[in-house]
Amino acid sequence: MNISEKAQATAQRLFPEGGLSLGATDPEFIERHANFAFDEVMNHGDMDDRTRFLAILATLIGCQGVDLFEEMVPAAMNAGLTPVEIKEVVYQAVAYCGIGRVYPFIKAANALFTDKGIDLPLPPQATTTVETRMEAGIQAQVDIFGEGMRHFTESGPEETRHINGWLADNCFGDYYTRKGLDLKQREMITFCFLAAQGGCGPQLTAHAEGNMNVGNDAEFLIAVVSQCLPYIGYPRSLNALQCVREAAAQRKDG
Repeated sequence: MNISEKAQATAQRLFPEGGLSLGATDPEFIERHANFAFDEVMNHGDMDDRTRFLAILATLIGCQGVDLFEEMVPAAMNAGLTPVEIKEVVYQAVAYCGIGRVYPFIKAANALFTDKGIDLPLPPQATTTVETRMEAGIQAQVDIFGEGMRHFTESGPEETRHINGWLADNCFGDYYTRKGLDLKQREMITFCFLAAQGGCGPQLTAHAEGNMNVGNDAEFLIAVVSQCLPYIGYPRSLNALQCVREAAAQRKDG
């Protein structure tokens, strides 16, 4: 295979025990894919490996790429991600992808960690209780989206107001308040979950703006989309870029 020196160096650094499993059966494809994903894409810009792999793992969960997730977790660990950080990505995905789609990733992470001799369960990361999760979740929403979220749980039609409450206590109170990842990282992986699964334009635009509010500017989000493009393809990547542009315009107009 005619794989570039930079792609080979990346593969040796991230996959010291062997590269992607299709190398033996699909060498022509892997040649082009490795040169694109591990040279052209990874060497575009200056994103650090830890951030890159947080985005890639979140993207693989969002697009249901569990087989590749299993191969990329060891690379993510070689890039510096800890088991706690990886598990936090998986856990938070439940709020955006649903347990039905995330359950296989929980099992896959557990199997990978067990194979590596990592004791489970991992140290607890929760910072809220049943009694405090609502208040903490509302504060997380305010921290990301502004004071307009302070009374969001009391807004909207009465018959769907309970879902606003669930967004506060479950999505934000149960997940965003956990240790292991900071607020900027959590907003970034949420952006990746939404971009990768598609069909979430309004939510993706809102969270693009939320990212910008916490310091992940438009340039950073474009870099995230660029690094994740090999894993979700061009249509969803282009849609994500459009949402970033819309969010930036809304902030400018606002």
